[in-house]
Formats: sequence, structure tokens, C-alpha cells
Amino acid sequence: MPHALVVDDDPDSAASLRALIAGEQFTVSVAHTLRDARRQISLQQPDIILLDLRLPDGNGMDLLADPKLVANSEVVLCTGHANLETSIQALRLGAADYLIKPVNLTQLQGVLSRIMKPAALQAEVEDLTANLAQSGHFGHLWGRSAPMQRIYQQISRVAGTSVSVFITGESGTGKEVVAQTVHDLSRRRKRPFLGVNCGAISPNLIESEIFGHEKGSFTGAERQHQGFFERASGGTLFLDEITEMPLELQVKLLRVLETGRFMRVGSTTSQETDVRIIAATNRQPYQAVSTGKLREDLLYRLNIFPIDLPPLRDRAADIPLLANHFLAGISEKEGTVRRFTPAALAALVEYPWPGNVRELRNAVQRAYVMAQDEFVDEAWLPTVQSVGLASGWGSIDSAAPARARAPEPDAVPSITLPIGSSVAEAERALMLATLRHFNHHKERTAAALGISLKTLYNRLKEYAAEGTATDGPVRE
Repeated sequence: MPHALVVDDDPDSAASLRALIAGEQFTVSVAHTLRDARRQISLQQPDIILLDLRLPDGNGMDLLADPKLVANSEVVLCTGHANLETSIQALRLGAADYLIKPVNLTQLQGVLSRIMKPAALQAEVEDLTANLAQSGHFGHLWGRSAPMQRIYQQISRVAGTSVSVFITGESGTGKEVVAQTVHDLSRRRKRPFLGVNCGAISPNLIESEIFGHEKGSFTGAERQHQGFFERASGGTLFLDEITEMPLELQVKLLRVLETGRFMRVGSTTSQETDVRIIAATNRQPYQAVSTGKLREDLLYRLNIFPIDLPPLRDRAADIPLLANHFLAGISEKEGTVRRFTPAALAALVEYPWPGNVRELRNAVQRAYVMAQDEFVDEAWLPTVQSVGLASGWGSIDSAAPARARAPEPDAVPSITLPIGSSVAEAERALMLATLRHFNHHKERTAAALGISLKTLYNRLKEYAAEGTATDGPVRE
């Protein structure tokens, strides 16, 4: 049977925890001081240590100062005095999770069900890192460049904890792939991973989809419906494009994160939840706060561990590796092996990839389909000119306002931006100029920009509300 050690100076609290843990088929020892805890560990190495923060002979986190002592034990902070700062400190020192007294039985059961020795997790991460040079990938992520190795280091540190992760990066950089990798290297890997695109669900339905609803709670609610929080129980809930979530729902999400409880739509009874939240956005988070797209208090609650993904143009050394990976996958699926010519790989590296890894994957698939034989050449690969951008991102004019310039004969259409323009202003100018360039054809515009049609619709809706005209009819 697995063994647990409860370190708590309150006899009643220790006895209660002991009874709860024993009911989950564990053997249990109890220590009331740090000194006694060290003695108990030396006698029998516990699989899990439930550690109080305040003890007669010191702070509970002092036990974490000796990594060899707890290397083979999962440590869970269990205290009535926890706050966000001390919880994060404990997690950084190696604690796997934290529970607030009085301990919630459901959450305790979830913690006990996910026991995995820290040494085992560390060995798995070390194995992935050691094989990176040869395999070219880390979990679901591909790339050997310095920016990606930094991402792998961050994932390695956070995956084994329970803290919320906030992923930022341009559209197509692989935010969901990062979230999936964090989940797969976590103690929650045997439970569901559910991804939700907050911008792809109707504002009228998103609350019901996330929290569920009771039968008869609104017109059309013919049966009880489990939301994502229930379906992801014990696992990870990935909230993509969190800034597209309605503000009134952001308030409710914040409440769930703080209390660990939620209510279905139409219900008067709250339920416990045990999920890890990973959120993502392609916006600048603090700019989203300033423009009213994201609540500041929710940002602080989500942004415990930020991961900022680099655009593909900043890790061009990874492009051949990624392209060959995608081509090998397509070849295996289609049954015909094809390879890139050296000229094709050179063209791929030269292209700026405004749509990032997603655009690269789509371009490889298109080139595979159009190839005449076993070799994929540059004939069907995108070029800088094909996106209507000079050097991929336009030119800079220190005096001129943001505007679309009339192209000279045979010139590549471009835009100019004044020094000091905000990212939002640059994005708006580029998006509207590209829309005009493609004669207000939205699908072509979204493809050229490397964003989803949904994202383009959302941005144009914002610009219309701000009074920024699109100057022409819109074509689908």
C-alpha cells in the first residue's frame, strides 16, 4: 500500500487527515514537528507528505530545503494560512500542490490519485532533454533553436506542479501544443485534456458550455448538460483565446479559480472542481486589460507562470526540421514518400511565415499535393511577394502616419508605420491594408495574415465599434 506522512501540529486536524487518507487505502504516519517529520521520513520514505505551513520548530517549507530528504516523496502543502505568494514559493521549492484547510475530500482524493514520485518526473524530463539533439522534439514540440530550448526549460519546471499557466504568442505559434505537452508531463496525464476556443463559441452559449446547465434552465435545454469543468475533472482545461471570453463570464471564472467551486446554469447548488487551468491569448495581455478585453484581476490569477512563444521568424533555424517533420507525417498518411529539394528548403527559410507554424504546416501539405514526383520543389511554396509584404513585415517611416501606399509598377504592396506606433495600431493598419489589397475578400485576407477567419471577424468587429472603416464591401 502507498504510504503517507501528515505533518501538522494540530492534533484534531492531523487525526482528521489521517482518517481521510486511510480511507483511500493508504498507510499513514503523523508528525507534529519538523524534527519528528525528518525522523519519520528516515524510518519510512512516504509516497506523499501533507505538510502544514506553521509548525512549532519552524516553517513547513524548511522541509523542502533538503531536496534529498523529499526527492522520492510528493509534497503537498496543506495549511489554513496559505496565500498566493506562499503557495507559489512552495511550488517553486518543489511542492506538487497545495490544499486549504479544512481539506476538501474531493480535492484530496484527486491529489492522492495523482501521486508520482518527483524523481520519476525529473527522469522523464531529463530523458526528453537528452534526446533532443537527436530526435529534434520535446514532447509534442519540434525545434532545437535557443528560443525553443528556453520554452522546454519552462515546461520542465512547471509541468510537475499544479499552478496555472498563461501562454502568449502570435496565432499559429503552437500554444495548444505547449498546453498539451505540459499536461502530458504532469501528474494529471491520465485524466482528460480539454481545449476550448473561447472565441469560437457563441457568447450566448459559452457559459453553458464551460459550466454546464440544468434541464429547463433556458429555452432548448431539454436535458442536463455537463460543462467543460466537469468533463475535465482531474485533468487540464485549456482556455484558448481567453480575451474573447465575455467579461461577465470572466468574473465567474475568477470565482471558480479562487474557490474551487462552480454552478451549472440554472442550478442553485455549487459543485467542487479539480482541474488545472492553462489559458492562452494571441494578444498582449496588459494591452488586453487596458482595452477592456481582459479583467486585470483575472490576468493576475492566471498569469502565475507565463510562457511566451516565439514567432517562427525568430527561430528560422527550426524551419527545415519542422517542414521535414510535417512532410514525413503527410507521406506516411498518404502512402507516398516525398522529399524537399535543397532549393525548396532554402525558400522555406527565406519566407517570413506571418502565420507561423500553422501556415508552414498548411504550405507543406499543399506543396505535397502539387508535387509531380518524389521531390517537392519551390514551385508551389509561398513567397514574400505572395503575402503582399515587403521583407515580410513592411517598411518603417519615422514621419509618415500608418497608411497603405500606392504600389509602384511591379512593386510589392507595403505599409509604413511611424516609430512609436503601438502593437495594436500596427496590427490594425496591417489587417485593414491587407483586407483592401485582397479586395475585401475575408478568407484570402485571413490566409495571407496567417490567422483564423474567426479572429479576423473579431478584429473587424472591434474596428467597426471603434469607428475604423474598412472602406468597401466585404466578400466571403
